[in-house]
Amino acid sequence: MSIDTRDFRNALGKFATGVTVITTRDTQGEHYGVTASSFNAVSMTPPLILWSIDKGAYSLDAYCQAEHFLVNVLGSDQVPISNRFAQRGENKFQGIDLEEGVGGSARIVGAVAHFECRTWQVYEGGDHFIIVGEVLKYGYQEGRGALVFHNGRYALPEPHPMTIPQEEAETGEGLLGHHFLYLLRQSLSAYRQDFYPRLEHMGVDEKEWRVLTLLLDRGALPLETIAQRVAQPIEDLKDTLSGLTRRGLLRDHDDHVSLALTNAGGELARKLLQMAREHEQKVFEGVSEEEMGVLKGGLERVIGQLGNPWSVTAKSR
Repeated sequence: MSIDTRDFRNALGKFATGVTVITTRDTQGEHYGVTASSFNAVSMTPPLILWSIDKGAYSLDAYCQAEHFLVNVLGSDQVPISNRFAQRGENKFQGIDLEEGVGGSARIVGAVAHFECRTWQVYEGGDHFIIVGEVLKYGYQEGRGALVFHNGRYALPEPHPMTIPQEEAETGEGLLGHHFLYLLRQSLSAYRQDFYPRLEHMGVDEKEWRVLTLLLDRGALPLETIAQRVAQPIEDLKDTLSGLTRRGLLRDHDDHVSLALTNAGGELARKLLQMAREHEQKVFEGVSEEEMGVLKGGLERVIGQLGNPWSVTAKSR
């Protein structure tokens, strides 16, 4: 059976996962680290976990031959670390707080959980190798949220509204019904459900919408900056950019250093923004211009006070 690999990846993206950085050290003392969302539990007795690595990975031999490896489950404030280890390059560990784990593998300080493993078995699985590890030691932090990967982008874990007890879930009355976070989540969910189908009618998905409108607003940008701005892992972002390029909406800029919109891409992005403005006006037609200014200004102040979670830099020593 022949399938569209990009569409298949989109289907897999509907299954939410955590984000990990798998580390190991070879017999020469060289450290390796790679971002992976293919982490899963296998067995409780003995305690086994697994993850998979692409056969084309630069560090393939190091992981397949390693006696030990370490799984770092990243926290919601560690997007830059995820992006760094998702790319090839030297000095991935520079500037990141580390501790030594089993077999000399690097344990990332601030990760919400870690699993130190002995390699149990390596299996072949299509274009990947599946590495099973026996957990020798583990640890975790209470009270901190993990980084989530869903629908092709980073996300945050939040309790589902349906899990809130009935007496606490009343809207319009009581503390919860007027709580800022509750109102924000409810309005965001409703807004998305009404807005995203309109993108589909214009031939784009939400990931493509973010890229097109970002480049229209900021001009040509390098890959790493785009990934940070749209909160999308670089490897997944490459699929989005490749699709836009094939459709003639993106082009290389400045000797392949950055990406920019083509004329067709710019035209589509302007149409998307116009549609977004009209949709916003329709949703808020009963809200005065002054009230809208207060609403948006208040949200901007919250972001300014608490910070943008996607712009957090990796901790340095």
